[in-house]
Amino acid sequence: MRIASKIFLAMCIAAMPLVLGAADWPQWRGPNRDGISKETGLLKKWPKAGPQLLWTFDKAGTGYSAPAIVGGKVYTMGARDKTEYVIALNSKGKELWSAKIAPLFDFKGNNWSGGPNGTPTIDGDVLYALGSQGELVCLELAGGKLLWHKNMPKDFGGQVSGVGGGPENMGWGYAWSPLVDGDKLICVPGGPQGLLAALDKKTGEVKWRSKDVKDRATYSSPIMATIGGVKQYIQLTQDGVVGIAADTGELVWSYKRANPYPDVVCPTPLVKGDMVYVTAGWGGGAELLKIEPDGKKFKATSVWSEKEIGNRHGGVVLIGKYVYGCHEDRAWACQDFAEGGENKWDPSRNALGAGSVGSILYADERLYCVAEKNKIGVVGMLEANPEKYTEISRFTLPQASKLRKNRGGVWTHPVISDGLLYVRDQELLFCYKVK
Repeated sequence: MRIASKIFLAMCIAAMPLVLGAADWPQWRGPNRDGISKETGLLKKWPKAGPQLLWTFDKAGTGYSAPAIVGGKVYTMGARDKTEYVIALNSKGKELWSAKIAPLFDFKGNNWSGGPNGTPTIDGDVLYALGSQGELVCLELAGGKLLWHKNMPKDFGGQVSGVGGGPENMGWGYAWSPLVDGDKLICVPGGPQGLLAALDKKTGEVKWRSKDVKDRATYSSPIMATIGGVKQYIQLTQDGVVGIAADTGELVWSYKRANPYPDVVCPTPLVKGDMVYVTAGWGGGAELLKIEPDGKKFKATSVWSEKEIGNRHGGVVLIGKYVYGCHEDRAWACQDFAEGGENKWDPSRNALGAGSVGSILYADERLYCVAEKNKIGVVGMLEANPEKYTEISRFTLPQASKLRKNRGGVWTHPVISDGLLYVRDQELLFCYKVK
């Protein structure tokens, strides 16, 4: 092959968009935003001391951002010296680059969080990330070069629900994770110009706003679904949940609770067929909705509403016809999805506790749960068995964050990618071999 041909081939390869592998975890809660990994061949049980710890990265900064992993490289966010960054690591846990987002969002009386809480979204050769002040950035994946940025309050009149605390129109800061759909980037500015915004993912320019839905943003991330042949984005609000048409931003359906959620709204909804499951903590409980045609639009009807799972922000997963997750700060639960929302589990006193908030994912017929005990992270492996609560293995993280605020917890969602389990406690990111 001639030298010129070799150079041309190399240039073509370098210019090719990044193709996701089966083991990649490119965004919040995984490829489908449902907390489910399709990996197999994972360890069925861990040694008493836990699986092998491959590396610890101790400069991730503060915040609850979960990692996104593509091609073995890790991308997350954190605040260092009151500035928020996107941080990229190689497969050995060594920092490749960091890119500034914006100053840290904080306020007097905030004893819970400090730093970015969303997860980066990777799409081809670029990355999208949202800082807690609402600064949205599009970066080159290779080196973190800024391609464009937008600010939710300044550019889109964005507002965050103040229910649960925080400054007016900002609450605890922006915390959702951007969603890529084709050439669109779906965001949740909130406020009078529209709850959702579809941006051109290459430029950040607005394609549409959901002008007939003017709720302030919650801390919940949007998901994409097709119900009744209509592609839509589903978003939790302080009052309930809405479905927004993917092509126009028009309201497809809405459901308003008898009473608004009493505190912050964080979990991501689940969808199965024409059924939508939503939950929130601090007394919010869980509810199953059926979405049906109603003339030219749709209507949402409550199938059941129960307090068996009131998930604060650790997330829930739907496996078969059962939802698994932690109930408030008490215990892990298994809720019947279709048959009335009954809790099938009654864990014993020595069961894995949920801590202040327990987070969860599912992989290879097992539930991976992260909680805390005495302010130290505890990781458990449970059977995804509706018949009874069965704990298989448990281990404690080797150290706890020194930067975590005094009322904060080990709240970052765990991630599994290519046989590796990632668990984060603020500045500490642990990588375990589980295959």
